[in-house]
Amino acid sequence: MIKALVTGATGFIGSAVCRALLEAGFEVRAFHRPASNLLLIKDLPVEHAIGDLSQPESLLQAMQEVQVVFHTAALMGGGRDPGRHYSVTVEGTRAVLRAALESGVERVVHTSSVAALGLPPQIPGSHSAAYTMNETHTWNDQPERWPYGYAKYLAELEVQRAVAAGLDVVILNPSLVIGAGDLYRQSRSVVVQVAQGRLPVIVEGGLNVVSLNDTVAGHLAALQRGRRGERYILAGQNLRLAHLVERIAEVAGVSPPRTVLPAGLVRRLAGLYRLFENWLALPVSSSELYLAGRYFYYDPQKAKKELEWACCVEIDQAIREAIDWSREKGMLAR
Repeated sequence: MIKALVTGATGFIGSAVCRALLEAGFEVRAFHRPASNLLLIKDLPVEHAIGDLSQPESLLQAMQEVQVVFHTAALMGGGRDPGRHYSVTVEGTRAVLRAALESGVERVVHTSSVAALGLPPQIPGSHSAAYTMNETHTWNDQPERWPYGYAKYLAELEVQRAVAAGLDVVILNPSLVIGAGDLYRQSRSVVVQVAQGRLPVIVEGGLNVVSLNDTVAGHLAALQRGRRGERYILAGQNLRLAHLVERIAEVAGVSPPRTVLPAGLVRRLAGLYRLFENWLALPVSSSELYLAGRYFYYDPQKAKKELEWACCVEIDQAIREAIDWSREKGMLAR
């Protein structure tokens, strides 16, 4: 039986990967910190490996007798603190890859993000004119304006260094993932914000959304068919932000916000908001305001062709699963 280690095993994607691996017949070792919330994996027959990405010895111990590693651990939040993003995302990934190389792990599947691809090359005037990014796109923005995306980009550079050193690693770049179990992002989740009526206005722009179930299927496909050192975008539907919000509101049974703010105004406010970000409990970060008006659209054809990956879950179903789960756990009023 193949033994798989999952970092970030108590998180949104990590816990779902654990469940899918068990269903596929793998033996699963869940790597997490001592204080991690075990809600998402408490019912799973996994072996627990307690440690931290900042403790290389704990990673080495966790990888004993492990054939494959799914590195899904990620920093949720972190604001605009580039130091924290770097230490968790970049140095943490470097530590995982070094431990995998030293332990003789056969393959690592690294969960990155479409954020690592940077910004679309222009701010188009309409949805139909939006530029669609693929795996050839690379980081093209000032690091301090989007610390999360830049850290993801730097982590992928660590992957390429590990590949050059002889480690077999495949990179996955999911877009905005929607589904049941988004435990750590509840207050920042667009699904929860709309369902609770906490999103009074929207802004111009668009993004890509993909279901959690399809994202997890992409992880297993990458393990089996991904090419060493390659990145694969896991993207579902490209949607205008207003359209996505309307669909969430319809599933939740609430009225969607009708006021659309001009993107230029929102971007100008981002600089002012940044000065007070640490004292204001708004559901968005200054980095997200800075990205307003852009259409983050992606092409998943490489993953569909090489990984034989297909999006089978409709976004409305993923939204419904996210809302039902949040209500069941008492995180969202009925």
